[in-house]
Amino acid sequence: MDIDTLVGRINELARKHKAEGLSEEELEERAKLREIYLGNVRRNFRQELDSIEWVDEEPKNGGKLH
Repeated sequence: MDIDTLVGRINELARKHKAEGLSEEELEERAKLREIYLGNVRRNFRQELDSIEWVDEEPKNGGKLH
C-alpha cells in the first residue's frame, strides 16, 4: 500500500470515528495502519539521520572562539 493510500484510509477512519464511531474490525484496521505509517516515518527519519555527515572544522584564530 502506498503512503497516499495509507494516509487516505487513516483519515477516512478518523472522520468515521468522529461521525459515528468504528466497529471492532475498523478499530483493529486503524491500529494496524497507524503502526505501518509510524514504521515508515521512523525508517525515513533513520535514513535521514544515517545520511548526515559530521564535519569538525579546525578552530580559526589559534583556537579562540568569537
